[in-house]
Amino acid sequence: MANLNKVFLMGNLTRDPQLSYLPSQTPVCEMGLAVNRRWHSPDGQPKEEVTFVDCVAYGRPAETLSKYLRKGRPVFLEGRLKLDQWEAQDGSKRSRMRVVIENFQFIDSRGASGAPGPGPGGEGAEAGHDVPSRPAPRAAARGPRRPPPSPRSARSSAWRSSPARSRRPSARATAREGPAGSATASRASRGRS
Repeated sequence: MANLNKVFLMGNLTRDPQLSYLPSQTPVCEMGLAVNRRWHSPDGQPKEEVTFVDCVAYGRPAETLSKYLRKGRPVFLEGRLKLDQWEAQDGSKRSRMRVVIENFQFIDSRGASGAPGPGPGGEGAEAGHDVPSRPAPRAAARGPRRPPPSPRSARSSAWRSSPARSRRPSARATAREGPAGSATASRASRGRS
């Protein structure tokens, strides 16, 4: 049975990212994301629902997110769900679902305070640093993929377009002309005799 654990979220940060380090010196960035859903009820009234999601990033993405994001900034996140389980001090079992960030993109170039953010004209560009956000998934950007041509069809299309093929007379022309040369010349010789 196939399994898939993939999450795409776009929303605003509910708090400033918190950067910490594991004992192995791996950076860890924890943050909260608010995702809004708007719809109209059957009686036509606009409704809104907010979902709060805990997110975590590891390694270089964690450092980049903590450096450039602040509370209120919009961001696009791609990742996977992970269930954390532990036992509390009072002996009760606890658990929480989090999104482990694997990819991200900054949505705007300005922070919540109005100061320039990373990207063109942002603080990352002024300091001469590249912001290592990854592009959107290619499959979504390019659309459906066509299968490559089969070797047989590639050979036949190459043969049809070859210069040698265009110089050969067609089978019809050869039948009309016959062994005596052109059809016009043979008609002219019949008319004279």
